[in-house]
Amino acid sequence: MNINLEKYFKILLDFILWFCSILLASLLRFDGKFPSGVMFEIFKLTFLAGSLYLCTNFIFSLYSRRYQKASIEEFIAISLSVSISTLLIFTYRLVFTFPNLPRSVPIISGLILLILSLASRIFYRNEVFKIFSHNKNTGANTLIYGAGITGRQLLEQMLISQSNYNPVGFIDDDINKSNLRILGRPILGNINILEKIIKSNQIKILIVAISNIDSKSLLKIEEKCQSLGVSLRIIPNFFALVSGAINLTDIHDVVEEDLLGRVALKTDEGDILNYFKGKRVLVTGAGGSIGSEISRQLSRYSLKKLYMLDRDETSLLDLELSLKLYPDKNSHELILADIRDLDRVNEVFQDIKPDIVFHAAALKHLNFLEKFPDEARKTNILGSQNVLNAADSNKVSTFVNISTDKAAQPSSVLGRSKLLTEQLTAGMNKKDSRAKYLSVRFGNVIGSNGSFINTFRTQIKNGGPVTVTHPDVTRYFMTISEAVHLVLKSAVIGKSGETLILEMGEPVKIDLIARRMISTSGRDIKIIYTGLNPGEKLNEVLFNSDEKIEKSENNYIMRTKVKPLSGG
Repeated sequence: MNINLEKYFKILLDFILWFCSILLASLLRFDGKFPSGVMFEIFKLTFLAGSLYLCTNFIFSLYSRRYQKASIEEFIAISLSVSISTLLIFTYRLVFTFPNLPRSVPIISGLILLILSLASRIFYRNEVFKIFSHNKNTGANTLIYGAGITGRQLLEQMLISQSNYNPVGFIDDDINKSNLRILGRPILGNINILEKIIKSNQIKILIVAISNIDSKSLLKIEEKCQSLGVSLRIIPNFFALVSGAINLTDIHDVVEEDLLGRVALKTDEGDILNYFKGKRVLVTGAGGSIGSEISRQLSRYSLKKLYMLDRDETSLLDLELSLKLYPDKNSHELILADIRDLDRVNEVFQDIKPDIVFHAAALKHLNFLEKFPDEARKTNILGSQNVLNAADSNKVSTFVNISTDKAAQPSSVLGRSKLLTEQLTAGMNKKDSRAKYLSVRFGNVIGSNGSFINTFRTQIKNGGPVTVTHPDVTRYFMTISEAVHLVLKSAVIGKSGETLILEMGEPVKIDLIARRMISTSGRDIKIIYTGLNPGEKLNEVLFNSDEKIEKSENNYIMRTKVKPLSGG
């Protein structure tokens, strides 16, 4: 059902339920015989009660898709809304003796309404789907892996929409869910008997509805699906979703990014939410891959203001378009500026007075910076020093410098410039200050601008050859959304002067990725080895050999310290 149509239907239903509740309460109060003029008073009370109930329901977001239908959370919200509106109506009746009905009627009608409202939600969720959708058999036979909230949401949308999916049932690894049925669809078993379930139910599509599934598990499932001729599809990870709700349009075929960078992160956002609530946050380099993802994830929290700075007006406009789903346009602001310009940087900081800064502005392409090293000095070092000094002068409470694994045992201009930026950031640590300045260092992020995967895709599309620098070259990978979530987490748990290092898992061989992509394409394409570029490492590392690494309270974040430098 269309979301607006569904909302209007619920509003109308609530008014009808209030009328029925007040009518039944009045019948009970008058022993089944209405005195003259009571019906008019019942209509007046229905209008008053329905209007108040409508307001409280909007406060509790009961007309949005915030809650899973018939969930405990929705039942609690409905109970609170009914209780508040009933109390207000009863108080109004006591004070103004209007409408002219017995004082017990609002209380009795509120109790009846609560029963009817909860029952209507259960009926809406279960019976309507069974009546109108139980016999749906159009589309390809589809199996959903994961019978949690997300899997249920997908099933609902498949049943009520004209989709290409015919949901046959679920598989789930939770033994407590075995033999259960969800909207008439059974949980057929667990992943260990996937092959048996696929064959016995003629499954054509398997959808992984587990947002935090890791790459290794996904690769095993993909290999099994390929051998069985089943199409494997997946939902985005939690951090890539704009909201908690999932749509059928979010489902996509498994691609290399899913098989390389996904990790099983827990969605523990409570401390992040509290840390950023009511804060003014500035993101430099907001138009880049990392900066734009930081901005998008921050937009989910209750910031006082989000400022997004970049020198590229086109990328800023693209970022603004990606934030169009957030209704409060006044909650963020675009700033066109270059961090190389000291006066402009000071002007921005004095104007907006940010509480927290994420410094993602940098030149990052290794090959270019090897040819033009002075540009790395101007942006990555001097530009960063401008931002650090402005932050210090304007009493920023938290400063997070975005770094790279190339800063560990640097062999390139990019790596050396980013290590210097880490050291300058650590140099801002002051014993007599509560402000904290820290860096976050991580490897390659899947989905960033200039990704080698996009290069491979283009080369394969054009018939090859595919170019790889060295048959043994390896790199660390993580999806951009998961990496940025850990960056936000680092801002919360990090201490001043630290460099936090994200746990990137095992390094991946680039040659194997190229061969897999060629194999998937079904084309006969050669691989050419071009040799390592100047400054490029065969195998990246995440920390220097002389750095002391410590664990943090988060399994995916480690701590170290670099030698602090004062930029003056």
